[in-house]
Amino acid sequence: MANLLQAFPDKSEEERIVIAKKFYRNFIDNWIETIKLLSISKRTMNKRVTGNFEIFHQLYGSGKSVQLNLGHFFNWEIMTLHAGINQPYTFLTVYLPQSSIIMNRLILYIRGRWGNPLLPSSDMIRSIIPWRKKQYLIALGADQSPALPENAYWLYFLNKPTGFLKGSEKFAKGQKIPVVMMTHNRTKRGHYHFEYFLLCEDPTVIPEGELIRQYVYHLEKNIQLQPELYLWSHKRWKHSWKEEYKELWVDNTAMPTL
Repeated sequence: MANLLQAFPDKSEEERIVIAKKFYRNFIDNWIETIKLLSISKRTMNKRVTGNFEIFHQLYGSGKSVQLNLGHFFNWEIMTLHAGINQPYTFLTVYLPQSSIIMNRLILYIRGRWGNPLLPSSDMIRSIIPWRKKQYLIALGADQSPALPENAYWLYFLNKPTGFLKGSEKFAKGQKIPVVMMTHNRTKRGHYHFEYFLLCEDPTVIPEGELIRQYVYHLEKNIQLQPELYLWSHKRWKHSWKEEYKELWVDNTAMPTL
């Protein structure tokens, strides 16, 4: 509820409670749907989930690899499997190794059951080496809180100065690959539509931090579209703005004052 108050200060408490109740239903559905991914067929998947993949076909035809910047919207596990079978790239799926052996095996099985190669986020630099001379699609979650706020990009996110990891921008610039983003839309229970669009064709020619600024702009638009789809149950604002971060400010509005 604190997250929702921060994100939607103009809504009434009753309106925020409605969003929270919808979120919890979606949160439960997310896990039920994820369990179903253990056995779902490709045919059933494509009946329940739709998406426009034209941008991937265009980029693949140009010979380029591509990066997909994600946010934590329901249901990201469905999106991963669905995208893996509906566009021409080999979909490299990055995962965070889990402390639970059972949970780790579950994630690896679900995300890789239709052939998506899996890359551990803890060893990305080495894991990507075999793919550098091949065409690939790689999905990176870009809305996690940074472990080191002094080594992050800072800008307004949902009305509050927020630190964002530099990794997704650095990877795109280093690999010299276009960046695609998407809009999540839950059309009805158990049914989704994913709208993919080009965020930046050449990240090497834009100023530092600009890719993250554009990402955050579209992330907020998607949250406003269906706020109950975003993962509100985690503590998004773990770090507070400090004046010493002023060189890391990348927003196009004035930095906050303390």
